[in-house]
Amino acid sequence: MKRVGIVGLGDMGIGLAKNLLKSGFDLTGFDIREDRRQQLVDLGGKAAGNCREVAAAAVAVFVMVLNGDQVKEVILGESGLLEALTPGSTIIITATIHPSEIREVELPIVAKGVNLIDSPVSGGKSGADNGTLTLMAAAKKEVLDDCRDVLEAIGQNIFHVGEQIGTGQTVKASLQALIGASYTAIFESLVLGVKAGVKAETLYEVYSTSAVASPLFKNCAKLIMERRFKGTGSHMGTMYKDISISMKMAKEQGAAMFTAAAAYELFQAGKSMFPDEDVWSVVKLLEQIAGTEVKQS
Repeated sequence: MKRVGIVGLGDMGIGLAKNLLKSGFDLTGFDIREDRRQQLVDLGGKAAGNCREVAAAAVAVFVMVLNGDQVKEVILGESGLLEALTPGSTIIITATIHPSEIREVELPIVAKGVNLIDSPVSGGKSGADNGTLTLMAAAKKEVLDDCRDVLEAIGQNIFHVGEQIGTGQTVKASLQALIGASYTAIFESLVLGVKAGVKAETLYEVYSTSAVASPLFKNCAKLIMERRFKGTGSHMGTMYKDISISMKMAKEQGAAMFTAAAAYELFQAGKSMFPDEDVWSVVKLLEQIAGTEVKQS
């Protein structure tokens, strides 16, 4: 049985843990929150006291934390993964961070003889819970092949996007620019239609059978209509962080991002107004401006 580890047992990480255990892997995990460590134990996994203990118990370790600073601390910090990982083992970074940040940790990882897979994911909490995530994996082919069984436990679509570390994060940043702009277009369109006197349900039915129909639209519109703005697995702060990475990368590349820039500003406003809520809360800002509300009749 392959010994696997995971650092970060938030909404996404605990979903990964469930599916790794379901697939029969011996799993050891760590999170700074005691209740999350206990949740892992309740699922059948083993809780570690720090990242070093995870590394000592595993040959492949997922890192599913929030940002680049946390990734660096988990891997390079005191009692970090590199203190105990043995040569030939693998770190799989599924967190979404800037491409430059993952390249910063690549050098010390490789210097110790440890493999690295740069594999951010898409699919949200439902994808993590159901093991249907899309993985954008950058790594040497032989490293990816060696860990394919582990990756298949959490993902339905595994794309080898290149061998250069950072390519996975680049693909994710490009994707998040599209997702962010798609969200804000949905918010604006729904507010416009309802303000003009059309029922939200009618807009939903029409859009759902049009060229713009998608799981993203259906999930987003349903949550707005049901006025569910917390605990849906897509936190405002995470989306704001992701699209911030997209905009930073665009500036570095000299790429014009007109619609993504507008989405960035809306998410920044949403984060200021609704810091503890989910992505869909941005619609409430637009509703306030228009003097309407997108809800079920």
